[in-house]
Amino acid sequence: MIDIARIIEVVEPEVQALGFELVRVKVFGKSEVGDDEIALQIMAERPETGQLLLDDCAALSHRVSDRIDSLEEAGEVLIAEAYRLEVSSPGIDRPLVRPKDYVNWAGHEAKINLTEPIEGNRKSLQGDLVGLDGETVLLVDRKSGRVTFPLDHVHSARLVLTDRLIAATRPIDVEGADEILEEQED
Repeated sequence: MIDIARIIEVVEPEVQALGFELVRVKVFGKSEVGDDEIALQIMAERPETGQLLLDDCAALSHRVSDRIDSLEEAGEVLIAEAYRLEVSSPGIDRPLVRPKDYVNWAGHEAKINLTEPIEGNRKSLQGDLVGLDGETVLLVDRKSGRVTFPLDHVHSARLVLTDRLIAATRPIDVEGADEILEEQED
């Protein structure tokens, strides 16, 4: 059994040391992805942009890999089977996993799957996220109107790619883009 809490305990200081915030740690098993190996996904972001650049992903991947290797050399094995380490940004249609995600992305459309049914046996909802009231998620669902449900009943949630979301998303760092364009024109 893979101990996600322990992996988070190991990974989060490495993420923070680079000035990033941990968004999610998830392990995808063989049966879940139809692949022959397990994937350890680490999703992180720069607090100021909500994104990671390719160099950020590479730096974090090396740092986490080195930390896990040092634990294995000391006798602690976090994942016994062969696995692939995936480090990524949450992306524009990001998953909503932390309570602050429900607050920060209020006003945007979200697709939410619940562990417990609400409103006449519905487990899948889609609509405008209103926010979070304590531990209760507020959503204006397309079919049911305004609904509330406990945050701990969320199985999975993510933003829906809309023009409004694109307009609200901070642009990726484009430093040096002009230089690339000028070189291509020559």
